[in-house]
Amino acid sequence: MSTHRLVGVGVGPGDPDLITVKAIRVLQSADLVLLPTMDLNAVGRAEATVRAHVDHDRLRRLTFALNEREDRARREAAWDAAGQVVAEAFAGLATTVAFATIGDPNVYSTFSYLAATVGRLVPDVEVTTVPGITAMQHLAAESGVPLVEGEETLTLYPITAGLQGYREALRRSDTVVAYKGGRHLPRVVEVLRNEQRLDAAVIGSALGLPEQSVLPASAVDAELPYLSTVLAPPGARTRGGRL
Repeated sequence: MSTHRLVGVGVGPGDPDLITVKAIRVLQSADLVLLPTMDLNAVGRAEATVRAHVDHDRLRRLTFALNEREDRARREAAWDAAGQVVAEAFAGLATTVAFATIGDPNVYSTFSYLAATVGRLVPDVEVTTVPGITAMQHLAAESGVPLVEGEETLTLYPITAGLQGYREALRRSDTVVAYKGGRHLPRVVEVLRNEQRLDAAVIGSALGLPEQSVLPASAVDAELPYLSTVLAPPGARTRGGRL
């Protein structure tokens, strides 16, 4: 059995109350807790949630190019540097290193890149994850719009993959949730309108934070932060209609 354990810990969308008991337990007991940020002088969303529950001094910020899409070399340099930090921790006294990530570590998370990097540097590392509440779950709760019912289908789509793909997802799925679309939202709204999916759709930004905003998609006509979420349910539902 490996003596080195890397744990990706989902801490939810930003509200410190939406972190699981298991996540808190892992973060409190880890030999080192890594906190992703784009600026070493700034408290990131994951860090703010962690510090609401953890008071030990085994916390360390790591810089990631979280919003970098063009400069692959810059992104990979950050992954390599982070992986080296973990490898050095294991070479010391650490047996468990936790990486805190907003949402869930298996849903569009930086953790998967870190885990792959550490796996090359520390071949015997055991990689595990602790699931977290996702932005789409929080938006569904805040808006009162169920994600799926009965036999309805659900598609999770990153707007960075292109609006044509988003249009196709709306045509083939009952509910479509879009991530990573903040600066594209005016065009996303236009696609929803053209596909007759606008009336029931909602958009959430800064979910779980004091500045949280949840609005009908029809009320949004400007760019929002990168991590904004769009929930487009089926246009009409009846009780038990798809059972």
